[in-house]
Amino acid sequence: MTVDEQAPEAAQADAPADTATQDELAFVDVHTLPGGAHAAVEAVLMVADAPIGADRIAASLNLTQDETDDILHELADEYAGHLGSRPRGFELRRTVDGWRIYSSAAHADPVGRFVLDGQSAKLSQAALETLAVIAYRQPVTRGQVSAVRGVNVDGVVRTLLTRGLIAEIGQDPSSGAVLFGTTGYFLERMDFSSLDELPPLAPHLPDLDMLEGLDGLDS
Repeated sequence: MTVDEQAPEAAQADAPADTATQDELAFVDVHTLPGGAHAAVEAVLMVADAPIGADRIAASLNLTQDETDDILHELADEYAGHLGSRPRGFELRRTVDGWRIYSSAAHADPVGRFVLDGQSAKLSQAALETLAVIAYRQPVTRGQVSAVRGVNVDGVVRTLLTRGLIAEIGQDPSSGAVLFGTTGYFLERMDFSSLDELPPLAPHLPDLDMLEGLDGLDS
Protein backbone atom coordinates (compact mmCIF):
# COMPACT_ATOMS: atom_id res chain seq x y z
CA MET A 1 0.00 0.00 0.00
CA THR A 2 1.39 3.39 -0.98
CA VAL A 3 1.69 6.45 1.26
CA ASP A 4 -1.14 8.13 -0.66
CA GLU A 5 -3.42 5.16 -0.06
CA GLN A 6 -2.66 5.26 3.67
CA ALA A 7 -3.40 8.98 4.04
CA PRO A 8 -7.22 8.79 3.89
CA GLU A 9 -7.24 6.05 6.53
CA ALA A 10 -5.00 8.12 8.78
CA ALA A 11 -7.26 11.14 8.32
CA GLN A 12 -10.31 9.06 9.23
CA ALA A 13 -8.56 7.71 12.31
CA ASP A 14 -7.73 11.23 13.47
CA ALA A 15 -11.23 12.61 12.83
CA PRO A 16 -12.89 11.33 16.04
CA ALA A 17 -10.12 12.86 18.17
CA ASP A 18 -10.47 16.21 16.44
CA THR A 19 -14.22 16.15 16.89
CA ALA A 20 -13.87 15.29 20.58
CA THR A 21 -11.47 18.20 21.04
CA GLN A 22 -13.90 20.61 19.37
CA ASP A 23 -16.77 19.34 21.52
CA GLU A 24 -14.65 19.71 24.64
CA LEU A 25 -13.89 23.30 23.73
CA ALA A 26 -17.48 24.07 22.84
CA PHE A 27 -18.97 22.98 26.19
CA VAL A 28 -17.75 23.28 29.77
CA ASP A 29 -19.37 20.86 32.19
CA VAL A 30 -21.42 23.34 34.22
CA HIS A 31 -21.70 20.82 37.04
CA THR A 32 -18.00 21.45 37.79
CA LEU A 33 -18.41 25.22 38.10
CA PRO A 34 -19.02 26.95 41.47
CA GLY A 35 -22.67 26.39 42.38
CA GLY A 36 -23.05 23.69 39.75
CA ALA A 37 -25.76 23.61 37.11
CA HIS A 38 -28.18 25.64 39.26
CA ALA A 39 -25.76 28.58 39.38
CA ALA A 40 -25.12 28.29 35.64
CA VAL A 41 -28.85 28.52 34.91
CA GLU A 42 -29.07 31.56 37.22
CA ALA A 43 -26.18 33.21 35.37
CA VAL A 44 -27.96 32.79 32.04
CA LEU A 45 -31.23 34.12 33.46
CA MET A 46 -29.47 37.20 34.85
CA VAL A 47 -28.22 38.32 31.43
CA ALA A 48 -31.39 37.48 29.49
CA ASP A 49 -33.16 40.67 28.40
CA ALA A 50 -36.33 38.78 27.48
CA PRO A 51 -38.08 35.55 28.59
CA ILE A 52 -35.99 32.58 27.52
CA GLY A 53 -37.22 29.06 26.82
CA ALA A 54 -36.01 26.09 28.86
CA ASP A 55 -34.93 24.39 25.64
CA ARG A 56 -32.59 27.26 24.79
CA ILE A 57 -31.11 27.25 28.30
CA ALA A 58 -30.58 23.49 28.06
CA ALA A 59 -28.84 23.78 24.70
CA SER A 60 -26.55 26.61 25.79
CA LEU A 61 -25.45 24.78 28.96
CA ASN A 62 -25.36 21.28 27.44
CA LEU A 63 -28.01 20.04 29.89
CA THR A 64 -30.93 17.74 29.26
CA GLN A 65 -34.40 19.23 28.93
CA ASP A 66 -35.64 17.34 32.00
CA GLU A 67 -32.73 18.49 34.17
CA THR A 68 -33.21 22.09 33.05
CA ASP A 69 -36.95 21.98 33.78
CA ASP A 70 -36.25 20.59 37.26
CA ILE A 71 -33.65 23.27 37.99
CA LEU A 72 -35.95 26.09 36.86
CA HIS A 73 -38.80 24.90 39.05
CA GLU A 74 -36.45 24.41 42.01
CA LEU A 75 -35.07 27.93 41.61
CA ALA A 76 -38.58 29.38 41.40
CA ASP A 77 -39.56 27.56 44.62
CA GLU A 78 -36.33 28.62 46.33
CA TYR A 79 -36.80 32.30 45.48
CA ALA A 80 -40.41 32.15 46.74
CA GLY A 81 -39.26 30.68 50.05
CA HIS A 82 -40.98 27.33 49.51
CA LEU A 83 -37.83 25.29 50.25
CA GLY A 84 -37.17 26.67 53.71
CA SER A 85 -35.13 29.67 52.62
CA ARG A 86 -36.27 33.27 53.02
CA PRO A 87 -38.38 34.74 50.22
CA ARG A 88 -36.29 36.86 47.87
CA GLY A 89 -36.99 40.33 46.51
CA PHE A 90 -37.13 38.79 43.06
CA GLU A 91 -38.97 35.84 41.55
CA LEU A 92 -38.57 33.50 38.64
CA ARG A 93 -41.67 33.44 36.48
CA ARG A 94 -42.66 31.23 33.59
CA THR A 95 -44.46 33.15 30.85
CA VAL A 96 -45.77 32.19 27.43
CA ASP A 97 -42.39 33.13 25.93
CA GLY A 98 -40.22 31.44 28.56
CA TRP A 99 -38.57 32.05 31.93
CA ARG A 100 -37.35 35.36 33.32
CA ILE A 101 -36.38 36.92 36.66
CA TYR A 102 -38.61 39.80 37.82
CA SER A 103 -38.80 41.91 40.95
CA SER A 104 -41.18 40.38 43.46
CA ALA A 105 -44.82 41.49 43.19
CA ALA A 106 -44.89 41.76 46.99
CA HIS A 107 -42.32 44.58 46.77
CA ALA A 108 -44.15 46.65 44.17
CA ASP A 109 -44.49 49.66 46.51
CA PRO A 110 -40.80 50.14 47.38
CA VAL A 111 -39.79 49.42 43.79
CA GLY A 112 -42.33 51.97 42.58
CA ARG A 113 -40.97 54.60 44.98
CA PHE A 114 -37.45 53.91 43.76
CA VAL A 115 -38.53 54.31 40.15
CA LEU A 116 -40.38 57.56 40.83
CA ASP A 117 -37.48 58.97 42.85
CA GLY A 118 -35.14 58.15 40.00
CA GLN A 119 -37.26 60.12 37.54
CA SER A 120 -36.50 63.34 39.41
CA ALA A 121 -32.80 63.01 38.60
CA LYS A 122 -31.37 64.33 35.36
CA LEU A 123 -30.32 61.90 32.66
CA SER A 124 -26.60 61.46 32.16
CA GLN A 125 -24.93 62.35 28.88
CA ALA A 126 -24.63 58.65 28.08
CA ALA A 127 -28.35 58.16 28.71
CA LEU A 128 -29.27 61.12 26.52
CA GLU A 129 -27.09 59.84 23.67
CA THR A 130 -28.56 56.35 23.95
CA LEU A 131 -32.09 57.73 24.05
CA ALA A 132 -31.37 59.77 20.91
CA VAL A 133 -30.12 56.69 19.04
CA ILE A 134 -33.23 54.73 20.00
CA ALA A 135 -35.55 57.61 19.13
CA TYR A 136 -34.13 58.06 15.63
CA ARG A 137 -33.42 54.42 14.75
CA GLN A 138 -36.31 52.58 16.41
CA PRO A 139 -37.13 49.78 16.43
CA VAL A 140 -33.58 48.96 17.38
CA THR A 141 -31.79 46.23 19.35
CA ARG A 142 -29.47 46.79 22.27
CA GLY A 143 -26.58 45.50 20.17
CA GLN A 144 -27.33 47.98 17.38
CA VAL A 145 -27.37 50.85 19.85
CA SER A 146 -24.03 49.67 21.27
CA ALA A 147 -22.61 49.55 17.73
CA VAL A 148 -23.63 53.16 17.09
CA ARG A 149 -22.29 54.47 20.39
CA GLY A 150 -19.23 52.23 20.47
CA VAL A 151 -19.77 51.23 24.11
CA ASN A 152 -21.86 48.77 26.11
CA VAL A 153 -25.28 50.29 26.81
CA ASP A 154 -26.84 47.62 29.05
CA GLY A 155 -26.90 49.81 32.16
CA VAL A 156 -28.12 52.88 30.30
CA VAL A 157 -30.92 50.92 28.62
CA ARG A 158 -32.06 49.65 32.03
CA THR A 159 -32.15 53.26 33.27
CA LEU A 160 -34.27 54.37 30.31
CA LEU A 161 -36.61 51.41 30.79
CA THR A 162 -36.96 52.27 34.47
CA ARG A 163 -37.75 55.88 33.63
CA GLY A 164 -40.44 54.73 31.21
CA LEU A 165 -38.82 56.58 28.30
CA ILE A 166 -38.32 53.41 26.23
CA ALA A 167 -40.01 50.01 26.14
CA GLU A 168 -39.59 46.56 24.63
CA ILE A 169 -41.68 46.58 21.46
CA GLY A 170 -40.92 43.22 19.87
CA GLN A 171 -38.16 40.91 18.74
CA ASP A 172 -35.83 41.08 15.76
CA PRO A 173 -36.99 38.34 13.35
CA SER A 174 -33.46 37.37 12.35
CA SER A 175 -31.66 37.34 15.72
CA GLY A 176 -34.48 37.11 18.24
CA ALA A 177 -33.01 40.08 20.13
CA VAL A 178 -35.38 42.45 21.89
CA LEU A 179 -36.33 45.57 19.95
CA PHE A 180 -36.64 48.88 21.77
CA GLY A 181 -38.59 52.01 20.97
CA THR A 182 -39.66 55.20 22.70
CA THR A 183 -42.89 55.48 24.67
CA GLY A 184 -45.80 57.86 24.94
CA TYR A 185 -44.17 59.21 28.08
CA PHE A 186 -41.12 60.12 26.00
CA LEU A 187 -43.33 62.10 23.62
CA GLU A 188 -45.02 63.77 26.57
CA ARG A 189 -41.70 64.81 28.10
CA MET A 190 -40.50 66.11 24.73
CA ASP A 191 -43.81 67.91 24.19
CA PHE A 192 -44.30 66.04 20.89
CA SER A 193 -47.54 64.66 19.54
CA SER A 194 -45.72 62.13 17.32
CA LEU A 195 -42.25 61.02 16.34
CA ASP A 196 -42.59 63.01 13.13
CA GLU A 197 -41.81 66.08 15.23
CA LEU A 198 -38.29 64.89 15.98
CA PRO A 199 -35.89 67.49 14.56
CA PRO A 200 -34.05 66.43 11.38
CA LEU A 201 -30.54 65.12 11.87
CA ALA A 202 -29.09 66.47 8.63
CA PRO A 203 -28.23 69.97 9.96
CA HIS A 204 -26.23 68.38 12.78
CA LEU A 205 -24.19 66.01 10.59
CA PRO A 206 -20.72 67.01 9.29
CA ASP A 207 -20.24 67.88 5.62
CA LEU A 208 -18.84 65.18 3.34
CA ASP A 209 -15.72 67.32 2.83
CA MET A 210 -14.99 67.04 6.55
CA LEU A 211 -15.29 63.26 6.39
CA GLU A 212 -12.80 62.75 3.56
CA GLY A 213 -9.84 60.72 4.70
CA LEU A 214 -11.76 58.71 7.28
CA ASP A 215 -11.57 54.94 6.98
CA GLY A 216 -13.83 53.58 4.29
CA LEU A 217 -14.94 56.95 2.86
CA ASP A 218 -12.04 57.77 0.57
CA SER A 219 -11.71 54.33 -1.01
